[in-house]
Amino acid sequence: MILQRLYDYYERMRTDSTSGIPQPGYAPQQISFAVILEKDGTLVQIQDLRDTSQKSPQPVSLIVPEAVNRSANVLPNFIWDNTGYVLGADGKGKPERTAETFAAFRELQHQLGDQLDDPGMQAVLRFLDSWNPESFYEIDGWEDVLDKNVVFRLADEHRYVHEASTVADAWISHWKARLEDDDAPVATCLVTGKETRPARLHNKIKRVPGAQSSGASIVSFNLDAFRSYGKVQNFNAPVSTEAAFAYTTALNYLLRRDSRQKIQVADAMTVFWAEQPTQVESFLGYALDPRDANLGDATTALVHAYLRALRKGTKPEEIDESVSFYILGLAPNASRIAVRFWHAGTVANLDAALGQHFQDLAIVREFDNQMEFPGIWQLLIETAPQHKSENIKPTLAGAFMRAVLTGQSYPAYLLSAIVDRIRADHTVGYYRAALIKAFLVRQARIYSKPLEVSQVLNESSTNVAYRLGRLFAVLEKNQRDAISTANATIKDRYYSSASATPGVVFAQLLRLNQHHTAKLSEGQKIHNERLMQEILDGIDGFPTHLKLEDQGLFALGYYHQRKALFTKKSDESDTE
Repeated sequence: MILQRLYDYYERMRTDSTSGIPQPGYAPQQISFAVILEKDGTLVQIQDLRDTSQKSPQPVSLIVPEAVNRSANVLPNFIWDNTGYVLGADGKGKPERTAETFAAFRELQHQLGDQLDDPGMQAVLRFLDSWNPESFYEIDGWEDVLDKNVVFRLADEHRYVHEASTVADAWISHWKARLEDDDAPVATCLVTGKETRPARLHNKIKRVPGAQSSGASIVSFNLDAFRSYGKVQNFNAPVSTEAAFAYTTALNYLLRRDSRQKIQVADAMTVFWAEQPTQVESFLGYALDPRDANLGDATTALVHAYLRALRKGTKPEEIDESVSFYILGLAPNASRIAVRFWHAGTVANLDAALGQHFQDLAIVREFDNQMEFPGIWQLLIETAPQHKSENIKPTLAGAFMRAVLTGQSYPAYLLSAIVDRIRADHTVGYYRAALIKAFLVRQARIYSKPLEVSQVLNESSTNVAYRLGRLFAVLEKNQRDAISTANATIKDRYYSSASATPGVVFAQLLRLNQHHTAKLSEGQKIHNERLMQEILDGIDGFPTHLKLEDQGLFALGYYHQRKALFTKKSDESDTE
């Protein structure tokens, strides 16, 4: 199912001339320099192609003939490679092997190019026949070029040599012949359903964080224990060479550096795509992770309008919700890539799940500059010790992502993770309060539990835990008003115990409050006593313990009341 949908996506994108997805036999590579030649093979210069707009020069992505799979073997690429192969110079300190790689590169170029009537190809062959690798160290700035990937170009042409039609035809013929495996048993391709000789190996998938930098496999049978009925390697899961190229190219395309169809949370990389072109493909990345989206003001406004419509439960305009939509979560697993989750549905399913998620999250913001639609990372970082991404639990990230995208219940340990961090940090905050509210209302809805949780302060709520949170916020405010120079408040000393064992703590807090109240003005005393009495009227004794869900309601009561107290103060100062 996954490989079939990736194959379909490749077929869709290869017909789009603006996509830039490689045609069969080609792949994007990070290229740093171009060897500029005269037609007689004379070296003109080594041109720097790198992007210098960042702090350090970065290679550019070019579509070149597909790279070979090599580890310790000497296997050259066609018409491009690193300097060890192309120019016979590298920094590995093994001159004999470097001479071997250069000779292998030159041999392959002659093998494919000797009969080609192309001036660029002939110039490359003349250059390789006359080039002395020792001359590399006479080039200005050779230290920057060493070990980088390079391509070829004639001095009087703008295109690269590998882009010439004659050269491309020769490469495709060689590529197809290279893929043919006479030892492969004829089988039905699991992707296309055609009778074919399956690919023995599939291309590597790159840019999955934590996986090998050279790429890892999503389909691989490289040990005897994985084999079945005597079949070797990927013959155990027969996929044609055409389909193997298509699905790996599609997945690498989705994972490319500037892709807006991927997000990373913890160790999982999630990619998403649709059966047909839809705005949701670009909107979803922002909705799930607005960090560094760089969409521009106009597009950001469109995304926000889209998300507000979803939150209200209305159908977004000009979006076909019948289009099929796919979401794939990947995680590193040694030399392989593990599928963390897979979801196939429609845009309508996705819109409903996203709308419900943001509706469940909706709560009054602590500050106006906080995100109206917080992303997955902004929420999960609140569960991580020291607010570090690497401390987000991978299992929590995957389960939470699945819940957001499918509308299922949030992971059961989400609430405990948030409550633990609040008790450790003595801080509730907007994002944590939003997560607690979302968890509680979704659990109540799924399990048909009676629960009253609002976006703003609910003064009529009779829930004891919620009222205790409100009371704690008022007591803290009284202390701040009475002792403006205090470095710490009761929140720093008593929040954890007050939210878990209120019967032990609140009697002491009320006694402390008498001392704080004595230092307030008469107007403040009357207002605070009236507010505290209103809260206490709904509390029939302080519970000995609060269960986890009630600790979440305590945090919400505290957050709502604190926001209301400071908002009222701001409003009063404005009217004065």
